[in-house]
Amino acid sequence: MVEADASHALHLTLVDKIYAGGVHALRSIAMRVSKGEIFGLLGPNGAGKSTLVKVVTTIVRPTRVEGTVLGHPVGHIPTLGRIGYLPEHHRFPAYLTGRQCVEFFGAMTGVEKRQRRRRANELLDTVGMLVWADKRIGSYSKGMQQRIGIASAMVNDPELVILDEPTDGVDPVGRREIRDVLLQIRARGTTVFLNSHLLSEIELVCDRVAIMVQGRVAKQGSIEELTRDSHCMRVVFSGASPAWAAEVGGVAAMDRGFHALDFPKASSESVQPILDRLRSEGRTLHSFAETRESLEAVFMREVTDPTSGRARPIGAEAGR
Repeated sequence: MVEADASHALHLTLVDKIYAGGVHALRSIAMRVSKGEIFGLLGPNGAGKSTLVKVVTTIVRPTRVEGTVLGHPVGHIPTLGRIGYLPEHHRFPAYLTGRQCVEFFGAMTGVEKRQRRRRANELLDTVGMLVWADKRIGSYSKGMQQRIGIASAMVNDPELVILDEPTDGVDPVGRREIRDVLLQIRARGTTVFLNSHLLSEIELVCDRVAIMVQGRVAKQGSIEELTRDSHCMRVVFSGASPAWAAEVGGVAAMDRGFHALDFPKASSESVQPILDRLRSEGRTLHSFAETRESLEAVFMREVTDPTSGRARPIGAEAGR
């Protein structure tokens, strides 16, 4: 067993889950989530993301688990009171108001009546639903329901809040509003564990991410760490690419219809002579900037089968 770890909200060293029929959903999962960060869990459908969340929240019994949540072993019942959870595809009674829903979840988590009323009011304001608080949930849009869900997950003032696909089915305006809410939650000092398949959302708000493929953690780290090897300096210019580009380490590319040269792992200082040479040959420079791979590019490389060029299949070797 892992010793108590006070520096991490979640510290998993080995998680396995085998379902009936031999489906190996989780394979030797190791993961660390620091306190006070937004951590994103990425993966295609069937990667095992929701299964892992359900193991951490004790909804699913693991085949084997070693690790801690908020300094206690996974499965420690009293620790669950310090966790907030918004499941995927949640459903709230349509006849309740947003305020009643948040207060109901506060009662379920043992929050004293006066305190849960105060917390509900604060959280409804935080998620931008105070004006709609006394309207029935049946009249809410999907984005409004998601914001009520986040408020409900926060009503017990958790140290760790786990959100399973919080922007699923939400329009772009709603997704931006939810991102702002997540940043406010982090500013309070709460750790946010975000399970999502929307890479753009993850890249915008997360401090660190893990990519799951077929029940395993393929990569994890900060966005900067995951894209470090793709760092290059890009020079965009008018005119044909020079014949001498390869000699100086340049890789020809196109950028917005103009020719470009990429210089992998170069510094801005080392590329200055190249800029001078391009100018001296009469080429017009349009831009000069550092570039990196997007998180999407890293993700697609991990989930693509190199032999076929297609996404890795979901089957007996994949998670649920």
